[in-house]
Amino acid sequence: MLSNYFWLYAALATGTVSVAVAVGVYFWVIRQDAGTCRAQEVAGWIREGAQSYLKRLYTALTVVSIGFSLVIAIVFSLDIENLGLGALEFDMGRGLMMAAAFIAGGLCSAVAGYMGMTVAVAANVRCATAANLSIVKAFKVSFYAGAVMGLALVGLAVIGMSTIYLITGNPEFVLGFSFGASTLALLAKAGGGIYTKTADIAADLVGKVEVGIPEDDPRNPAVVADNVGDNVGDVAGMGADIFDSYVASTVAVMLLGYALFSADAAMQLKYIIFPLALCSVGILSSLIGIQFVRIGEKGKPGEALNRGTIITCAVFTVLVAILTLTGNYNMGVLWATLAGIIAGLVIGFSSDYFTSCEHNPVCSTAKVSGSGAAITIICGYSYGLISIVPAIIGIVIATLASYYLAEMSGMSGIYGVGISAVGLLSVSGMVVSADAYGPIVDNARGIAEMAGMPEEVISTADVLDAAGNTAKAITKGFAISAAALTVLALFAAYGQVLLARGIELTVSLRNPVVIAGVFLGAMTPPLFSALTMLSVTKNAFKMIDEIRKQFRLHPGILAGTQKPDYATCVSMAAQGALTSLIGPAFLAVVFPLLIGFVLGPEGLGGFLGGSIFTGIVFALLMSNAGGLWDNAKKFIETGQYGGPHSEAHHAAVVGDTVGDPFKDTAGPSINTLITVMTLVSSLFAPLIAMFHLF
Repeated sequence: MLSNYFWLYAALATGTVSVAVAVGVYFWVIRQDAGTCRAQEVAGWIREGAQSYLKRLYTALTVVSIGFSLVIAIVFSLDIENLGLGALEFDMGRGLMMAAAFIAGGLCSAVAGYMGMTVAVAANVRCATAANLSIVKAFKVSFYAGAVMGLALVGLAVIGMSTIYLITGNPEFVLGFSFGASTLALLAKAGGGIYTKTADIAADLVGKVEVGIPEDDPRNPAVVADNVGDNVGDVAGMGADIFDSYVASTVAVMLLGYALFSADAAMQLKYIIFPLALCSVGILSSLIGIQFVRIGEKGKPGEALNRGTIITCAVFTVLVAILTLTGNYNMGVLWATLAGIIAGLVIGFSSDYFTSCEHNPVCSTAKVSGSGAAITIICGYSYGLISIVPAIIGIVIATLASYYLAEMSGMSGIYGVGISAVGLLSVSGMVVSADAYGPIVDNARGIAEMAGMPEEVISTADVLDAAGNTAKAITKGFAISAAALTVLALFAAYGQVLLARGIELTVSLRNPVVIAGVFLGAMTPPLFSALTMLSVTKNAFKMIDEIRKQFRLHPGILAGTQKPDYATCVSMAAQGALTSLIGPAFLAVVFPLLIGFVLGPEGLGGFLGGSIFTGIVFALLMSNAGGLWDNAKKFIETGQYGGPHSEAHHAAVVGDTVGDPFKDTAGPSINTLITVMTLVSSLFAPLIAMFHLF
């Protein structure tokens, strides 16, 4: 039997290999043809806008991180495990280590996001240029560029978690790493979502609906901001979101292993390290699965991406079985892992069904669009509600199966639930590669349009883009279902932290404090969604005025004789996104602490439960409905039901505009919200146990 520390060093090694492969693929992408001077000029505008926004975002996040780290250093220098049980001790080393872990988590998440965005803004023009040659070449460039993000993300996450545990020997410090990653993820995803949808909505409503120019037309002053938003929202933002879920699920299981197996030190170490070993196996599986993502001249990109995911999951299943047997682990971890993987596939492909142009929901919504925007919205929203059903059933089955299969095998059921979440997210290297592919081909299509490339190139880019939208929807399904299982494990970890203080968490609906917490928690995800979408509305309103003003004052823009002022719209989107983050940040970090200090541990438990239930439902609804409206519009643009500029197209554009903040701002940010709230509660649980009003 291999030693437990072997798997810890193996995790470090596979993480390093993953990052090394990501760097190698990055240089391969850079060596591809960057195209004409005009195409490179357009790509340069997008690159400069994206880098400018990320610089401003990361500067603001640095200030926030310093503030949080100071609070964490002070709080965790106190002996909060024994607070009130004797003489108060002060350990500055503990506080500084927790603060350092917090900063490391945010830094690793930022580096992964920045690497992904850097290759994305380099790959978009190369993908558009490759589309001049063949769809095969264009697909390879765009997917490999996405793989840089996927492999860098999982590699940095595993390196960070393994290193901190190796140094400290205590998973509670890895919890600090997770909190740092989650804090950055929430602000990066929400901010990027507000940025991208502000520009997208303004560009579509004025460009397509009012003046009738095509999508990504260079005469539209918001077109550069729109393409910048694809990178900061869908690449850097979504990458930070998956990084957060990936780390949080692993840390939750490490904490459960630390608490549940405390009676046997060797067994405790074994099951603390197991989720890191699972991540290592996931990295190897993703590296293998990525090799099978390829298409022929008449191949379908969507099928290639799905094939890669299925092969990755199949390889992962085999390797986990080998890991379980060679490591002499309880067979319950294997069954729980399989439950998570199967649930992820079911939820991912149910998202594919509800958002793909090849299935009935999108086709039906496109068909009824000829009756007007209201019918389009009602139809898409209804299918979005229906899409919740298979996903929730999948989460329920995964939860029950992982719990009871683990119990039947003689180990803790809640540890099994946590392992199912880790198993689902262990293949994130492949899943994120497919997700990051989406905004790259979207940008490539925009560059092809703005650079005046032939219509055949734009048509090729449209085929790639449609698959990208579906890939993004599948990834969101994975992320949301993983978040559901992760926060359940984190909730259990919260209970274990309280148990160490001698408080057994009892969340009973006969307790009025718990009822109060449940209602307050249930209200938080809808309120968060409203705040982010109202920010999009407010900022888009200002940008629409700016676009109209430019068209009015400079008629040469629409005539094609005068260049629009792209920089103003880019600056407006960036400033609006950054100033809109205060409310969401308060809800995620401060609000649960207020609930805890007022209502106490049980009230906070009810709060977390309420937020989990409504959060998952809202996230699924918004992500799937938004993806459906987007692809219904694209389906009509292929010539169906009247094609571009028809009444059906105008209605579908309105539906897509409604869906934009659903699928790219509020929806995918909710799972990060509930993760952050649960992490905050777990971190400060000992303090809340000591000081609360009720």
